[in-house]
Amino acid sequence: MFIHFILLVSYSLTFLCTHQVSSFDPSCTEFPVFTPSALVVKYGDPANVTCVVCQKDCRGDSFGLETPVGEVRQNGTTMIWTVDRLTEWDTYLICYYNTDDGVQCTSTVDITIYQPPESVSISFVNHTGMMFENQQYTLQCSVQNVAPVQNLTVTFYRGNTALGHLQANSEHKKPVNETFTLNITPSREHDGAQYWCETKLELGPPTSQRPPVVTSEKLPAIVHYGPELKEPPNPDVITITEGDTLHLNCSSVGNPSPSYTWTLPTNSPSYSGSVLTIKSVGFEHEGQYICTVSNTVGTVTKEFNIDVQGECCQILPGKRVTEVQSQYYFTN
Repeated sequence: MFIHFILLVSYSLTFLCTHQVSSFDPSCTEFPVFTPSALVVKYGDPANVTCVVCQKDCRGDSFGLETPVGEVRQNGTTMIWTVDRLTEWDTYLICYYNTDDGVQCTSTVDITIYQPPESVSISFVNHTGMMFENQQYTLQCSVQNVAPVQNLTVTFYRGNTALGHLQANSEHKKPVNETFTLNITPSREHDGAQYWCETKLELGPPTSQRPPVVTSEKLPAIVHYGPELKEPPNPDVITITEGDTLHLNCSSVGNPSPSYTWTLPTNSPSYSGSVLTIKSVGFEHEGQYICTVSNTVGTVTKEFNIDVQGECCQILPGKRVTEVQSQYYFTN
């Protein structure tokens, strides 16, 4: 039996629809059959395939298997191809026989050689440090030495939430470096979230194994936003009885943590907390209190108008107030 060894360079442009291809010559009553019908092999791994050249039309030495790499053994009309380490990216197999009329009946089997990414990293494009709410930023996932890149799916995540799935536009059989980008607009709810990307080689039906997956490191997000008051606005006037305790709440949230400045109606000592408390209110505490909340992003203010009444002016349940000569009397 004469077995040919020639270098064949071929490339399938389909999305790993690797399959056995036969020459559809009407003179061929049958075609060689490969088992398996397609190969998906990791770069550097061993591989093997068998080809039954024909069942009835093979004669003499008019059949064979052509391949650029590996070893071919013959067992009757069955050709057995093996390779210890598959490292030729352009590997291809052709199994054939010649009819008495001189027609060559052939079948080919595609061999897809894949290489998971050597590394995957995530970063922001032209940006470092904190982000600001409602501004647009670009995430970048850099993938090193992956093949075939057209079968790579990249998914961006924020925590466990998938933000988008991308694929390469280029088609290369050998390993390449590829960069994928995704625009995001963070909000305050995303402060402290972690961004990352995942790469997955979709190798298709010939392999039953799970797609090789490589992930990047986690990229923590710091989102800065201006102060927001926790409590709703106060009524126009807050009425309080002399001697009672007054609480003015100006608590807010923001990143970075906001600072507080109070403007008081009297020459009282300055105060910088979020809640202003006066344990025993007097008439000297009447007036307008202004709380200013600020951080590096923005500023908000909250006003409190305080009216202090004496104990004589309280309206008791079931009573009504009558004014006589500037005095208040409670009557039924």
